[in-house]
Amino acid sequence: MPAVRLLPPDRFFDRAEWAAITRASAWRGVWLVAHGWIISIAVVGVAAWLNNPLAWLAAIILVGGRQLGFAILMHDAAHGALHPNRKINNFLGDWLTGAAVGSDLIAYRTYHLQHHKFTQQPEDPDLALSKPFPTTRASLWRKVLRDLTGQTFFKQRVAQFGFAMIGLKAMLRGEKPEKKGVSTKAGTPFNKQSDDGMTSPTVDVAGAMAVTRAVGRFLLVQAVLLGASLALYGWTPYLLWLTGLATTFQLYLRIRNIAEHACTTTGSDDPFTHARTTRAGWFARATVAPYWVNYHAEHHLFMGVPCYRLPAVHAALGRAGRHGEMTIAPNYRSVLRQVTAVQA
Repeated sequence: MPAVRLLPPDRFFDRAEWAAITRASAWRGVWLVAHGWIISIAVVGVAAWLNNPLAWLAAIILVGGRQLGFAILMHDAAHGALHPNRKINNFLGDWLTGAAVGSDLIAYRTYHLQHHKFTQQPEDPDLALSKPFPTTRASLWRKVLRDLTGQTFFKQRVAQFGFAMIGLKAMLRGEKPEKKGVSTKAGTPFNKQSDDGMTSPTVDVAGAMAVTRAVGRFLLVQAVLLGASLALYGWTPYLLWLTGLATTFQLYLRIRNIAEHACTTTGSDDPFTHARTTRAGWFARATVAPYWVNYHAEHHLFMGVPCYRLPAVHAALGRAGRHGEMTIAPNYRSVLRQVTAVQA
């Protein structure tokens, strides 16, 4: 299929405005990463201090939102939009955001750009995330149950660690992958959801090695967090973090994936149909829509815009009278109603 048609930015912005909108700030991305960690540490710390089951539940609900936030900020880094310095951008994306949730920046960047090039077409590596919809409420509830009971987390980790062992054995044998460009096979198994727990198949040595490196970073970050938890307060803060990673993070990730493209009229001829924007209140922003990820239609229209400037793009499109051409949902509840319209 042909690549999706891009929208020329000069229809809405002059050259100076466009340069300002797409220029990554030297401090805002760093602050957002710091914000994610500050909130995560604060909520699990306060919950551990209160030593109350309701506080633990609140912490798990909130920390899952910040864990999704780390995945979102890694996504910005994949577009080179988290920091103007490429080395700092990649460090933030690999170690301080991606590693926290087990994702690999480089592999994610490679396949994610394919998603933008062929959105919702057969070549789109993310097509499996929206293809099953619409579905029944019963089917969605079964997925929600698997997420909140840790089954999705366990299935993904088994698959990820299995491929990591393949890569580790290849490294120990001294194997070197053929240099045919950057591998897209490793995907980012902890940033997406699919039936087999992996974003895309890992069938080559380069992909397996990429998974090994991603798992190594993930385990190192987890070891640091566990060590800090034990040194400062005991097991409780880390267990709250890990529980969020295994439950609410998985659910929020699923809802975000559904909202972005499921049941949209995506087509290559109209760039305004490539994705959905969902309005988000304070609770949604704290859980399923951190760091402006709900402005997904704007992101697909202008993928080089940093996340913190997407509201300005949304406003500019509104002033130009183009909101009517976009898929804009009033809230995430309405999206879930739409995608479960099939009767059992």
